[in-house]
Amino acid sequence: MYYCCGISDKGAVRSHNEDAYLVNKIVMSHAQVESEINHPFIAAVADGVGGEASGEIASRMALELLSGVRVGKKVDLRAKLMSIHNRLKRYGITHGGSANMQTTLCALAVDDSGRAFSVNVGDSRMYRYRDGVITQLSTDQSLVQMLYEQGKITDEEKKTHSQKNVIFPVLGNISDDPDPCVSEIEGGIVKGDIIIICSDGLSDFITRGEFEEILSLPMRLPKRLRRLADTAIDNGSTDNVTVVGVSVI
Repeated sequence: MYYCCGISDKGAVRSHNEDAYLVNKIVMSHAQVESEINHPFIAAVADGVGGEASGEIASRMALELLSGVRVGKKVDLRAKLMSIHNRLKRYGITHGGSANMQTTLCALAVDDSGRAFSVNVGDSRMYRYRDGVITQLSTDQSLVQMLYEQGKITDEEKKTHSQKNVIFPVLGNISDDPDPCVSEIEGGIVKGDIIIICSDGLSDFITRGEFEEILSLPMRLPKRLRRLADTAIDNGSTDNVTVVGVSVI
């Protein structure tokens, strides 16, 4: 059995919220949701791409389509994501004002045998908090990540690089297809772990130390998630802030 909760906040700068999250087949972009759930399940965050049309439609639509996927040994999650991508493209082309609507997507998928997978397109992130240490499980699909992997910039330079918002093709992009990353989580999820899935409005504005300090606090997980979001906003987040937490109960 798992406990899942999520919150989303438009933040202090944006006029509306282009983020959304998925918990127990419920897609939300404002209120808090909590749920106890058995596997198989998917929990996810989607961040509508700013500067493109209808980002908020893209994020919600992607998660609504994802909510209908039952994770099993024979399910090709990458193919499911490409199907969602094509659905978003068709919607954008056929609905005025929504052409090239796009969204990132980062998800935890636990199949019917309890295996856990990281699913990622774009620069939303997944972390695992274990024994007081936060570890990033997903890999950003972004220009600065590529430069970092090539040894051209340092980890610290990634945070302030002038092109840190340049991401590779994501769901709905009409020019190029995305390259979804689906990987089994090494070491799985065990009791005491917390899986965090978040948009870059949180991850870009909170330090590793703040992550670990807040997640160690003796309070219910929803309050810790709210503290994470508030800290990112207080630290100057210029984006929507969305975070989902998953733990074993």
